[in-house]
Amino acid sequence: MLLIEANDVFFSYGDKQIYQDMNFRLMEGEHIALVGHNGAGKSTFLKLLLGQLLPDSGSIKKRHNLNIGVIEQHLHFEKEKSIYEVLQDAFGDLFDAERKMNALAMKMQEQDADPEWINQYGELQEQLIANDFYTIDARIKEMADGLGLSAIGLEKKIDQLSGGQLTKLCLAKLLLENPDILLLDEPTNYLDVGHIRWLTNYLNTYSHAFIVISHDTEFLDQIAQFVYHLENQRLIRYVGNYQMFVKQHEARLEQQEIAFRQQQREIKKLETYIQKNKVRASTAKQAKSREKQLDKIDRLDPPAQQRKPLFQFTVAAQPVRVVFSADNLYVGYDCPLFPPINLTIERGEKVALIGHNGIGKTTLIRTLLGERKPLSGSVVSGDRVLPGYFSQLSAPLHLTPIEWLKDQFPDLSEQVLRQHLAQCGVYAEHMRQPMDTLSGGEETKVRIGRLMLQKSNVLIFDEPTNHLDVDAKAALSKALNDYEGTVVVVSHEPSFYEQWITKTLNVEAWAKSSKR
Repeated sequence: MLLIEANDVFFSYGDKQIYQDMNFRLMEGEHIALVGHNGAGKSTFLKLLLGQLLPDSGSIKKRHNLNIGVIEQHLHFEKEKSIYEVLQDAFGDLFDAERKMNALAMKMQEQDADPEWINQYGELQEQLIANDFYTIDARIKEMADGLGLSAIGLEKKIDQLSGGQLTKLCLAKLLLENPDILLLDEPTNYLDVGHIRWLTNYLNTYSHAFIVISHDTEFLDQIAQFVYHLENQRLIRYVGNYQMFVKQHEARLEQQEIAFRQQQREIKKLETYIQKNKVRASTAKQAKSREKQLDKIDRLDPPAQQRKPLFQFTVAAQPVRVVFSADNLYVGYDCPLFPPINLTIERGEKVALIGHNGIGKTTLIRTLLGERKPLSGSVVSGDRVLPGYFSQLSAPLHLTPIEWLKDQFPDLSEQVLRQHLAQCGVYAEHMRQPMDTLSGGEETKVRIGRLMLQKSNVLIFDEPTNHLDVDAKAALSKALNDYEGTVVVVSHEPSFYEQWITKTLNVEAWAKSSKR
């Protein structure tokens, strides 16, 4: 059954064309990955399907009474509610039916009970049984275990949760609602490897349709039956998982290149003939015929060459041998997050800091940098250590990329900053947009660009790949591999860092050792 169909859709932001003559269809039960480079318009596409944006022309038709599920903004949650109560809200209609049924049961005990109440009671009971109402507690527990909410504590209140924990909660509630269509924009952000594995298995058995945007290619490879690739302002449909899409797309580009070159040779041949023969009376007629033939050619566009970012970091000045050292260090807020640690990070080491979300990786980084005081113990930063820190916090929303960089590097001309941003994959059409109008990937590129301009000899990255597309991720990985300084990276994608790290620090193992 057809759920959604888009025909000949045109859409633009201001003078920037996002979609041109775009077509799309979604059938019941289809599992779709939506891919494309940062800023191509993937999130915009979901907003068009939801009706939050309207196309300039063309049509988007949806099946009547279609239930589309999207991750809510967690600001909608009542802050005094617990995680468990929010997850229960996914079954609000069923709990309402139970309350009505219980009220009818009380009324049916009256002497003048209406016989119709018995029928209503039976219908409500059938509704609850048909929707597995009496397994809700087990389903909530399974979902909470799978996405790591049980480890946080189901009794914990909403206002005590971090941004990443709230995102997990939003995802869990959406999955429990079991809508006709799931629209998931970067669902693996803030999920650990084990939780991603669980979500992969869940989506593979999901009986309804979904559209997933993600730059985690391993995840997409395991869940997608179809891939829609957003390129040249259109959506191209491919059958198969992500790896099959890559092969088909490369073959398609090769065919386009061959067809374009053949057509260019034919055009050149006709133009040369016309030029040589149109002025000679004996061949003017043939030249005119060739001109008509040339005019009728439906000219192919050259295959689009995707502009790829280039990142490069330099060492301002080498520090001493020991960059960071911690002695009997307790890290945390009101109480320690894990047992006391002793560690040393030396010049030139490239360290991966691993462990599940919420275990304390960011807190440890901020303590090493001196942004948080240790609960006890000591941290020493070596002489001439100049850290460059990529945090999970966003850049100022009201500033454009040019304004933000100009504010921090006033000695650099606007032309230099524009060239620098273009090198990072942020192009003219985005340089003067407020940061809150950029895609997550574009904003990340701007923040990496800022780090490239900063004088540093130690680079610290906290989840830098969450929004980066495949090309940008590869460019950043190469830059850190080539970097001659020290690197500390937190990432849930081992494929990003495993080729160039020299040491792994497992924070989760530290925490587990305290429970033995």
